[in-house]
Amino acid sequence: MSGTPTRILVADDQDDVRSGFRLVLDSQPDMTVIGEAADGATALELARHLRPDVVLADIRMPRLDGLELTRLLAGPESTRPTKVVVVTTFDLDDYVHTALHHGACGFLLKRSGPNLLIEGVRAAMAGDALISPQITVRLLRRLSPPPPSHPHPHPGPGPDALTDRERDIARLVARGLTNQEIATELVISPGTAKTHLANIQAKLKLRNRVEIAAWSWRTGLTPPAS
Repeated sequence: MSGTPTRILVADDQDDVRSGFRLVLDSQPDMTVIGEAADGATALELARHLRPDVVLADIRMPRLDGLELTRLLAGPESTRPTKVVVVTTFDLDDYVHTALHHGACGFLLKRSGPNLLIEGVRAAMAGDALISPQITVRLLRRLSPPPPSHPHPHPGPGPDALTDRERDIARLVARGLTNQEIATELVISPGTAKTHLANIQAKLKLRNRVEIAAWSWRTGLTPPAS
């Protein structure tokens, strides 16, 4: 991985936002911005031509919005899926859920600052999904288990599918902890935490830590927030 910077495409209809993102990302030795787009359709064309590692996509853009762009680049119908991180001013719950459902591997608010932007790109490259802290607690509360009278039609594997340690890690993921924080909490190495996460994803057929959190709340492994 060293010596091969992450190649990033920035899609936003505001010139100053694209310039700011480029300034932040190009300052990192392991990142380089290879293209910019002021609308979703151009972003789609550039992504298919340049094949970036990560696309940063605003939601409200001319010609093609960021949610549809995410679906086309990262969704199940994509022949060569691209990692997409949605970066927007709008933190509406419907936007968050739609973006993640369409395959986004991150949902960041522009006001979250440059450090989270950098972390979001690195998380995407590591196979994780980063959500701005302002959204996380509210999002997870909405992922609490459905009432027993309306069970999920396809509940999938339950908590018994995991080992005790994997259940511990799934609970911590649902609380919004990073791999480093999980490692500290359980007195294991970050590498071991990452291995457990990969095993959880494989057993439950989930794509990222956001889906692990959703599963943990839906199955009742993690109780609803009070």
